[in-house]
Amino acid sequence: MRDCAFCSFDEAVLRNELAYARFDKYPVCPGHLLVLTLRHVATWFETNDNERAALLALIDEGKHLIDQRHGPDGYNIGINVGEAAGQTVAHLHVHLIPRYRGDVADPRGGVRGVIPQRQNYPTGG
Repeated sequence: MRDCAFCSFDEAVLRNELAYARFDKYPVCPGHLLVLTLRHVATWFETNDNERAALLALIDEGKHLIDQRHGPDGYNIGINVGEAAGQTVAHLHVHLIPRYRGDVADPRGGVRGVIPQRQNYPTGG
């Protein structure tokens, strides 16, 4: 699609037959990588098995690249599907977000933080 910023592969830092990765232009943390399908599809649920395998392979490669360049302490991996979930670009992209000790006051709950009042939950037995 001509109007889709993610259908251009010029900024690719990793690529395979069905997917590519590029650094996020508005990173949450240093090293924030986007992993995208080459084919224009809006969501994970529109991909086929081969595309999913290609995306997962680049997530692994991306982790190694980020580890080498930034040495993070952890990762969040996320996909926004639909406007209600925060998707703003209608081209599937997986966020590979490196995390660093101290980058937030309390990281417990991780991706649950998309709904802040549900982020924390009781721990223990």
